Amino acid sequence: MGKTAVITGASGGIGQALTESFRQAGYRVFCGCNSHPERLPEGVWGMAADLTDPQQAKAFADAVLQQCGGQVDVLINNAGVAQQKLFQDISDDDWRKMTGVNLDGVFYLTRALLPAMIRRQKGRIINISSMWGVVGASCEVHYSAAKAAVIGMTKALAKEVGPSGITVNCIAPGVIKTLMLDSFSEEDLQNLADETPVGRLGTGGDVANLALFLADDKADFITGQTVCVDGGFSL
Repeated sequence: MGKTAVITGASGGIGQALTESFRQAGYRVFCGCNSHPERLPEGVWGMAADLTDPQQAKAFADAVLQQCGGQVDVLINNAGVAQQKLFQDISDDDWRKMTGVNLDGVFYLTRALLPAMIRRQKGRIINISSMWGVVGASCEVHYSAAKAAVIGMTKALAKEVGPSGITVNCIAPGVIKTLMLDSFSEEDLQNLADETPVGRLGTGGDVANLALFLADDKADFITGQTVCVDGGFSL
């Protein structure tokens, strides 16, 4: 039986790249998305779920466990949303949505799937944060706070489950060319590329390449780490 990977936010740009990369690497991929299921790559199992709801998160986890026979090798918590607003304009609903999708969903799904990894004494958990969770972003305080919390969760959980043969790491992408940037003008995008030391925007593939490495047996001595995939933007 081949290895399995569970990927959330699979209908987004990074999620699509993660899904396709793991599928091509021979993983059986199980996808979750809250919207646009039509964007899921062909040939993978998918289910719509709002992971901010603990009951839906558990239902998604139970469905995955049934499909994969309880074998979860890799969990990638990728689902996320972003928003730009002045701090004083952030509403209660804005805050709840930002922390709900970017943090609560990570907690609920990890809690639901972790026991299966502990039983097997093996597993990889990869959380997708953001470089703004590392350095903070003006006009994105709620986003930065939620993504920083994911980094803290990663470090703490890595210490807790390391003895069970499970690693927990975090990827912090920089400016990645996905649908999230569709509202930016070409001039804005070029400015962002110019601000990036390597001279270009990132791709979903850049993130997926690191995720594949962290999921591999070669990375079994790496845990509790946050790696920025940002072309040097956050330096």
